[in-house]
Amino acid sequence: MIKKLLRGLVPLALAAIPTFTPAPAQAAAPVLLPDALSTLTVADESRAGYTRTAFKHWNAGADSTDGCNTRQEVLIAEAIEAPTVGAGCSITGGKWLSYYDGQTVTVAGALDIDHMVPLAEAWDSK
Repeated sequence: MIKKLLRGLVPLALAAIPTFTPAPAQAAAPVLLPDALSTLTVADESRAGYTRTAFKHWNAGADSTDGCNTRQEVLIAEAIEAPTVGAGCSITGGKWLSYYDGQTVTVAGALDIDHMVPLAEAWDSK
């Protein structure tokens, strides 16, 4: 009987606990593009102090024993026509497709795969 009484009290106790729902978040007021653009500061670009070697960004790759750095691994993985991989992971041949303009590229050295904006341009526009 006590068990039955307790079974009946538990749902009653749970029903008595107030439930709290958080207040809905206030959405930020929309900002129109012309208004947003008017808040930007316009300044001349400057390359003063820029040196490409200050930006170390390639690591030894997923397998540090194969000689391929991250850039080379990406070039191999994303080729639509596999390149020849030589000693020290030198890459010759191969073909890549630009996702942005549909152009095909056949010289790996002509590809920048490390950043969407070249480092020098980002530096100039800081």
